Amino acid sequence: MQVVAFLAMWSKEVEASPSSSTRWWSNSTVAIVTGANKGIGFALVKRLAELGLTVILTCRDVSRGHKAVQSLRAQGFHVDFFLLDVSDPASINTFASWFREKFGALDILVNNAAVSFNDIGKNSVEHAETVMKTNFYGSKLLTETLLPLFCRSVSKGRILNISSRLGLLNVSNSTVREILEDEEGLSEARIEEIVSWFLEDVKRGVWEEKGWPKLWTDYSVSKLALNAYSRLLANRYEGCGLSVNCFCPGFTQTAMTRGKGVHTAEAAAEIGAKLVLLPPGNLPTGKFYIGCNPFLYSKL
Repeated sequence: MQVVAFLAMWSKEVEASPSSSTRWWSNSTVAIVTGANKGIGFALVKRLAELGLTVILTCRDVSRGHKAVQSLRAQGFHVDFFLLDVSDPASINTFASWFREKFGALDILVNNAAVSFNDIGKNSVEHAETVMKTNFYGSKLLTETLLPLFCRSVSKGRILNISSRLGLLNVSNSTVREILEDEEGLSEARIEEIVSWFLEDVKRGVWEEKGWPKLWTDYSVSKLALNAYSRLLANRYEGCGLSVNCFCPGFTQTAMTRGKGVHTAEAAAEIGAKLVLLPPGNLPTGKFYIGCNPFLYSKL
């Protein structure tokens, strides 16, 4: 059965019956959502908690994190919070140590934390290093640090990277395209090399003429790298009990878009929850999904 067609049936069955055959999870199923004090991350934590999972809300600001958790607990949802700045390796290690001690096993990781310093219609690369450090390197390091904990899960592990269609292969730089299109030769080192080239072009002030994406350039390159890394992971762990996919929620009303968008964070989170909770028999890997009426855009 096609995954997108399955999503519609999934929603009806799960809502109608807690014992539905599609409902494989329980309150011992543990999910981590990064960058979750607001927006899509917050909405996704709420939806997963509503569906009965144990959810850890993480963000880089203690007061905002506690406020978000208190808001959810006031609505009857028990959610854990831990400080996590994905751009800081020390913060990642501290979080991983706490999580390992308290929970032991990980079932679901949603890499949602991301930054952009551009308004809609603007395209500055002034903060390119920060964008790469958070959106690509942060998600990558957190994933690598937590990977061993998926082995302890009794279910198939699931990683969902919240990405963007801006990170599809929309570069005119022929060298970069050649590297990313090389299925057999692509490696983490090659992906990081591409990011380094971009940052060097930014420093030299020649990024506009080097064939990089033209819209939200630094954000687009960070998601380009994240998508490529997701493809590597999906291929590496295919058949080993770990699913890795990307989801572009589309133009969503969040702080990053200054409240503009065609749908709400809650609508995007609803789809994200469905994608990470697909039953083992219908669980894809290495896919890129787009939109709040999701369609499978492509393989990664």
